[in-house]
Amino acid sequence: MKKTLRVTLLALALLSLLPLVVSAQNVPDENTLVVAQSADISTLEVFTQSARPESNIFGHVFATLLDVNEAGEFVLTAAESMDVSEDGTEYTFKIKEGLTCHDGSPITADDVVFSFQRANMTTDDGTKVFTGHQAGYVMQSLGYSDVRLDDEYTMTVILAGPQPTAPGLLADVYILCREVYEDMSLDEAAVTLVGSGPYRYVEWVPDDYVLIEKVEGYPLAEATFDRIIWRVIPEGSTRVAELLAGNVDIIANLPPDQVQAVNDSGVAVADVVAGTRRIYIGFNQRDLWDDTEGGLAIKETDVRVALQYAVDIPTICETLLNSPCERATGLVNPPNDNPNLEPYPFDPATAEELLDAAGYPRGDDGVRFEITLQAPRGRYVNDANVALAIGQYLSDVGVQTNVEIIEWAEYVPLIRAHDTGPLYLLGSGGVTWSPISDMNDLRLPGGDPDNFAATNYTEWANPDWFSRWPELLAAPEGEARDQIKNEMLEVFYNDPPWLMMYFQPDFYGVGNRLDWTPRRDEVIDVTGAALK
Repeated sequence: MKKTLRVTLLALALLSLLPLVVSAQNVPDENTLVVAQSADISTLEVFTQSARPESNIFGHVFATLLDVNEAGEFVLTAAESMDVSEDGTEYTFKIKEGLTCHDGSPITADDVVFSFQRANMTTDDGTKVFTGHQAGYVMQSLGYSDVRLDDEYTMTVILAGPQPTAPGLLADVYILCREVYEDMSLDEAAVTLVGSGPYRYVEWVPDDYVLIEKVEGYPLAEATFDRIIWRVIPEGSTRVAELLAGNVDIIANLPPDQVQAVNDSGVAVADVVAGTRRIYIGFNQRDLWDDTEGGLAIKETDVRVALQYAVDIPTICETLLNSPCERATGLVNPPNDNPNLEPYPFDPATAEELLDAAGYPRGDDGVRFEITLQAPRGRYVNDANVALAIGQYLSDVGVQTNVEIIEWAEYVPLIRAHDTGPLYLLGSGGVTWSPISDMNDLRLPGGDPDNFAATNYTEWANPDWFSRWPELLAAPEGEARDQIKNEMLEVFYNDPPWLMMYFQPDFYGVGNRLDWTPRRDEVIDVTGAALK
């Protein structure tokens, strides 16, 4: 059966390979850099953005207090100093003087205070206005409590308790000028962008491109190119064609099956890095599907464990990603994961035995229960075909899986509202410098309408995981913290809210005229990119 499945997966991969049509139009000049991503931004409201293609653009337009470089080191940017209180609950920043927003208004500590306050803005009934990456994931993971203005250039972020990953989380909060954004309605902010970073927003043509231009004399970073055009090209073959025509300098999500064509072109090279994004199938345990047998089945731990054995992840990686991989044992990137856990093996016979024991035998038609798997198209490497392969593996053990492919722009609001599923494919960004940062995706339990867990899209609520967070965050770095981390990851492994898959290899295409090296964390920072 394994040989048959390999052939099936290869056929799926070939379906995505379209002829390359190379043109010689729109070649960028020496002052213009063109980057092609597979997905468009969804809004100009920065606290709603929750996807890497958006933050790659906004990260060039907004300043932050500090940055995390590829080595995982914290580098001060808009802040000239950072002081942490003895109990680890207060982070005090001294803001550099002389910084301005793109409308010319000066940046002071009050603007940074306003940025945190706006990210945490609520309606009259206490509901958070924004649930994007910064407003949702960052603030919840920080344990954000309050922010304090100390003087004109000094402010303090106050946390509910110690958070070892606070510097990395604080590095994700964009600085907005109060004078600009306080006077705008939410509707106006969704179509207006006034930044504070090395590049100024110029134009967004939906489904086509975003144009940004260099801010002359920007004091925090020396930008190379006068203009950066961020093109939206959903189809992988089209991205490759534009790269080989010289119309694009960098493409993200280079189709693995076109790596050789790029390397043989003489005009560009493929650059493959071991990425940190966790690709998984989530089990959404909300009550939205309680009227279906499949929706109820995945609420049972025994069923979720059984399905781990049903899929052959190494074969999917080899065939659809053109890259070997080891199956993940949880949500933490190696080498910070639990070294005592072994990946679930591909063992369909065990999957069938466990499903029988869980009370879901095959019916006369060979089906145990039906379920829907939703997945995006064009956001991750070969994502649609990966979802189809997973659907086939599950159907092979009697779980009739209907795969529904959704365009990324339509998928994002479903994810934000926790409405995808009952099974859904998603990639969650990770890091190499902290296991806690990776674990923060499941910082709060699901099922509490008064405390919306922004990134717990599974609505998982295992108390053996969530009750350990205070202990984990308070533990000193070293053996004591590692022990708690490993015990929590064992809980995740034994009561899996995800069907565990792989850490995605990232494929980039880079034109020969450009001197630029991709990072492992999917951050496309081209501020210092230059012509060779």
